[in-house]
Amino acid sequence: MALALIAATPCAHALPSFDEVRADFRPSDTLILDRQGELVQRLRTDASVRRGQWVGLAEVSPALRTALVLSEDQRFYEHSGVDWRAVSAAAWGNVWNSRTRGASTLTMQLAGLLDGDWRAGAGGRSVVQKLGQTVAAQVLERRWRKDQVLEAYLNLVPFRGELVGLDAMSRTLFGKAAHGLDEREAAVAVALVRAPNASPAKVAQRACGVLRALQAPAPTSAKPASPPVAADCTGLDSYVGNALQRRDYSASQGVAPHWARRVLAQSRSAATGTSAITSTSAAGSLRSSLSAPLQRFALDTLQRHLRELQGRNVEDGALVVLDNASGEVLAWVGSSGELSDAAEVDGVLAARQPGSTLKPLLYAQALAEQRLTAASLLNDAPAQLATANGLYIPQNYDHQFKGWVSARTALAASLNVPAVRTLVMVSPEAFARQLRALGLPLKETGDFYGYSLALGSAEVPLLALTNAYRALANGGRYSPVAPALFSRPASASPAAATATTTVAIDPRAAFVIGDILSDANARVRTFGPDSVLATRFWTAVKTGTSKDMRDNWAVGWSARYTVGVWVGNASGDAMHDVSGTSGAAPIWAAVMQYLHRNTPSRAPTPPAGLIRQRVQFGPTGAGPNSPALEAARDEWFLPGTAQAQFNLPPAATNNNPGRITAPANGTILALDPDIPPSRQRVQLSSDQPNARWSIDGKPLPAPASHANHRSAASEPSNTAWLPWPGRHRIALLDANGQVLDEVRVEVRGAGVKATAK
Repeated sequence: MALALIAATPCAHALPSFDEVRADFRPSDTLILDRQGELVQRLRTDASVRRGQWVGLAEVSPALRTALVLSEDQRFYEHSGVDWRAVSAAAWGNVWNSRTRGASTLTMQLAGLLDGDWRAGAGGRSVVQKLGQTVAAQVLERRWRKDQVLEAYLNLVPFRGELVGLDAMSRTLFGKAAHGLDEREAAVAVALVRAPNASPAKVAQRACGVLRALQAPAPTSAKPASPPVAADCTGLDSYVGNALQRRDYSASQGVAPHWARRVLAQSRSAATGTSAITSTSAAGSLRSSLSAPLQRFALDTLQRHLRELQGRNVEDGALVVLDNASGEVLAWVGSSGELSDAAEVDGVLAARQPGSTLKPLLYAQALAEQRLTAASLLNDAPAQLATANGLYIPQNYDHQFKGWVSARTALAASLNVPAVRTLVMVSPEAFARQLRALGLPLKETGDFYGYSLALGSAEVPLLALTNAYRALANGGRYSPVAPALFSRPASASPAAATATTTVAIDPRAAFVIGDILSDANARVRTFGPDSVLATRFWTAVKTGTSKDMRDNWAVGWSARYTVGVWVGNASGDAMHDVSGTSGAAPIWAAVMQYLHRNTPSRAPTPPAGLIRQRVQFGPTGAGPNSPALEAARDEWFLPGTAQAQFNLPPAATNNNPGRITAPANGTILALDPDIPPSRQRVQLSSDQPNARWSIDGKPLPAPASHANHRSAASEPSNTAWLPWPGRHRIALLDANGQVLDEVRVEVRGAGVKATAK
């Protein structure tokens, strides 16, 4: 016996202090906090055990503290680690084979939890273990206070299954924090301490006994302890059964699940030699750059707007807000949550086709290379561009053409054909290099995408696109998005990211692009005079819609923030009549309004070198009464590009003989007999206003627009033709019937079925 005691003593004296135990405590969940320390997401990071946060004794329900002491160690506050009275009673009971409560105190149980050498095995504790546990309990009592013993015990004791510690137990079984446990819940919890794996009926029986002890009057010197009272255990069996089956403590809970995973991943990659959690201010928590109020507003706005779009086959969306100066993420909404069938997909990082949102970056490059100015005229007319895969024929969103327009109008109104013509000047490969310099991860070369790159054929993530727009907001200076972990004081002003900043765009070109995207008058042709994009403070914004309405976007910036929004379906399904202005733009506008509810946003100061000059535009045609192409205005120019007058090229104003722009000469058309004839008409297009058409020498009826539309004389002549099998000659005629241009096409097929009457 003496030898066993001597062997156990060194281990007992090696027990940790209370501060060490608390510092080493590791919850199974990591709390992701915002920049102010507010909780935004709880994330399960240890799948082996369910352990909540450390709970201070002051935060524990008085009912639970009382129930635990009454049930497990009635003289807890009187003994010095070992209850010798209980030891004697237990020994006497063993002699006479009578049942006793047991002699293990809370301090002794805690010693077993702290040191695995003292834990009971399948056959119980050995003599050495019992002696070691006794010595360890006395050592703990000399080093620790009683409240520390009780606090550590409640946080380390296993309750049932994977549940360890008071916080995990109370939140899982009762759905509340530890301070809110009532007497009945406290009784069930204490019953689980005694027998964690007991059946629900046995737990209910023990809980009833604990309730009886709690409800008994406290003994006094004048009045000894009363006999046990009849506790109210009505319905306790079913209550315990339901509680033990409850598992609604989800693995992730909060308003920023995708952001939480990003923070955790960065924390783990940054940790060297220690756990990522230990590098934080509090065990089990990570402080990030997010703003909790903004995150909640952004998520609510996204979900509310998607509900308004019910019936249009749209269920997903994503949103990100960046601080212009620091690059810190202030809001990160990866999905629409409960509205989505793919809520785990992070829409902020998913690669999607950006549509027209690449146009500002293209025009910025063209301006910087002095290939055009904001007042340069571009022809928004049918175009056919030869490629290795055939003719590329871009179309505008509304399938109409505006004729000659300035670059300002072309960009603000999001016209496709002028953008493609601009890319022809820049070249796809050069534009691809520009996009990569802005952080957009293109998977292929510029030549692979071809001229469609101007219209957003490459897939890019929302985060990268928004950060590229942040470069425009910062005068062309690009820097990566700041790390998710937040280290500076929350009250400190954000500092500009200079360590990895590069000049990706000419600052003067970036300013002009911002000026264009903030110009409500310039976007009137497409978006109307009362667009959702207009804000009461200065902002620059661009929308975009990918092919077949699979994605729509709204990305823009103010003086302080850059906001990017994507709306679509994670599955890739096309939406029904949801454009950038009806899908993403209202969300973008609402978030911007929230950000600047108390903060002004003023237009940036023009960089040195820019020239402000009055410009005039020439007439739309050769006639003396032809109106000006656009109204006179003040325009910005890079040095060496200023010009006071912009006129149409001679070829556009002189007697243009006219040409057929579609179909191309040599086109082969295939008819499908199962498709109604009205759905197989071929569009005939030309650049000649008010011209006529003939097929194989037989004239076609004049388009209705020529007779009814008041501006038909200045618009290209377009009509639809119902083809039939054979080789045909399509001719473009002037008003006198003279042939201006002709093409030959071949129609193959057996004809079409007549529509059933």
